[in-house]
Amino acid sequence: MDFKLELVAVPVSDIDRAKAFYTEQVGFNADHDHRVSDEIRFVQLTPPGSACSIAIGTGLGAEMAPGTLHGLQLVVADADAARAELASRGVQVSDVHDFPWGRFVYFKDPDGNGWNVQEIQAPE
Repeated sequence: MDFKLELVAVPVSDIDRAKAFYTEQVGFNADHDHRVSDEIRFVQLTPPGSACSIAIGTGLGAEMAPGTLHGLQLVVADADAARAELASRGVQVSDVHDFPWGRFVYFKDPDGNGWNVQEIQAPE
């Protein structure tokens, strides 16, 4: 049996600001933006090439405070290229950090939710 992680809720304080950040600056695809009622709005965003999306909105059952989700990880083929692309889109992104298990850059969304971008290093 396959168990696929396909959606992660990300707590944000301003849905429109977060949607603009993730689509216009980070480059995620806007899959859905649906207002079910005055209490429920569901926005689904997917990183290019990913089988897993994020959900932002209201009434989604996620009781986390905005900015408290850390360690979300995107995997790329080239950390330098990913950093350059994010920076060119206005994302405040860290320098590339080299570790034996990979090369990383880090950024936060406007609420402070933390993202890791990893270039996996093959064992030597």
